[in-house]
Amino acid sequence: MQILEELNKDIGKLSLDLGGFIKQNVADFRKKGVLLGVSGGVDSAVTLTLSVQELGAENVYGLLLPEKESAPSSTPLGAEICESLGVQYEEVPISPILESLDIYNRKDQVIKRACPEYDPEVHKTSLVLPDFLDGGSMNVPYIKLAKDGEVVAQHRLKAKDYLELIGLQGVKQRSRMIVQYMYAEKMNYAVCGTTNKTEMVLGQFVKYGDGGVDIEPLADCYKTQVYALAKHLNVSEAIRERPPSPDTWSHYTSDQDFYWRMPMNAIDQLLYAQEHQLPLDVIKENTGLPEEKIIKAQKHFDVVKKNTEYIRAAAPVFSLNGNH
Repeated sequence: MQILEELNKDIGKLSLDLGGFIKQNVADFRKKGVLLGVSGGVDSAVTLTLSVQELGAENVYGLLLPEKESAPSSTPLGAEICESLGVQYEEVPISPILESLDIYNRKDQVIKRACPEYDPEVHKTSLVLPDFLDGGSMNVPYIKLAKDGEVVAQHRLKAKDYLELIGLQGVKQRSRMIVQYMYAEKMNYAVCGTTNKTEMVLGQFVKYGDGGVDIEPLADCYKTQVYALAKHLNVSEAIRERPPSPDTWSHYTSDQDFYWRMPMNAIDQLLYAQEHQLPLDVIKENTGLPEEKIIKAQKHFDVVKKNTEYIRAAAPVFSLNGNH
């Protein structure tokens, strides 16, 4: 059995099914169309294209929601795909929201505690974790400082500082969702999410941020399948070749650097194998990984899934009849 072939088979049918899902839910919600944040990444590009194919460009609206630490390519790539599909869009920078909450200044203060030489006028920053498959089993986050595109320093973060940074960064996704709902409710559109299965399974999204949407078409599609869909739908190479990223750090930080801690193909094959309880010899043949690394990765996934259950779950509701 070839896991990647299994993941990427029947992409044409998957594309039709996803389009049907979008159309059906828009009808069920009695909405006129869908609105989504367009980031210049592959997930939003695929979701936007599927929405246009199913609903028509006139019933799809895109929002470009940059902030001052977004990658310079994000807005042009987002605008380009909207224009190529004939989708109306608007750019709404969220930096004023973040500045009003003092997010950038508070973030700089945390980074300075960990990195005494940090100068926000000189350095760009990223948050990374060690490569999991290359011996980095410890969940130890680091701040990297970059100058003129080159990493010049790396400092380990204390748990308290790491948690504060995660909280501050989460405000970016939550601010974007506030803006999306402000526009969607005015237009009577559904807010369409772009979280894929790899992210969903591992809790790689912000609760009430990019996870706070009306529909999630890609939530049962591994990232590998999203790329296959992008090729099938003729999404531009510039978007397909761009490393996936949350795009919330001034020095471009890929999902592999922080969330996945291993190559995309490896993580999707390992997650698929775990989901379908494939035997160890099949996993070894497909991934090329030794048994000890496969077992270590599976245990790691179990821990991550357990620790992120609350992100995927609806808020518990107290009931007077004794059920919770």
